[in-house]
Amino acid sequence: MAVYRFKISFEDYDDVIREIDIKSTQTFEDLHKAIHLTTGYNPEQSSSFYVANDHWIKADEIAFQPSQRKIDRGVALMADSKLSSFIEDPHQKFYYTYNFDRPFDFHVELIKILLNEESGKGYPYLFRSAGEVPKLVVTPLIPDPDETGEEGDFDFLNEIDFVVEDTEELETISDLGIAVEEDEHREEPEEEKDEFMDEFSDNDTPDADDFAKEDY
Repeated sequence: MAVYRFKISFEDYDDVIREIDIKSTQTFEDLHKAIHLTTGYNPEQSSSFYVANDHWIKADEIAFQPSQRKIDRGVALMADSKLSSFIEDPHQKFYYTYNFDRPFDFHVELIKILLNEESGKGYPYLFRSAGEVPKLVVTPLIPDPDETGEEGDFDFLNEIDFVVEDTEELETISDLGIAVEEDEHREEPEEEKDEFMDEFSDNDTPDADDFAKEDY
């Protein structure tokens, strides 16, 4: 039985690479879940593979947890789709989108076909791993006023994934006139001393007549 070796890389982070060996008779759902065993992402998210050409142009879709609209269109399901059914080229490419609510895009390329599986090895099998995957940022959903009956508050800071520790972003937001809650434990800067007045002792404080003689 043939084994496919796929190279998976993030479209926007091409230094993050995973190579996975998987049986030709296994499904796209098996590959989908295997990818996220290596990323640590939750695999239970609506995602899709797309058959792609050499320029990563998407064609036929193979979906996981598809929307009703896709189901009505008859889109192929990952659980029902064997990998071998979509391999037409020894360097077959698939474009893969994970989590349509907050998507990451991947390039999936067949780089090797092994004629026989190794005895005692479990598949899918992680053959190679390089690079650290980007962390997912969870943004709370904004309440829908149509459902709650109340006007929802738009959380600007969460929407832009704002991190309070980023002082440059804090200054930019302050410049925009958007209030940010002050940290009650923040230490106040020490009051700067007036270097000019320090030049005079308590007994040598200049009077108004001395300043009047200065030539401005």
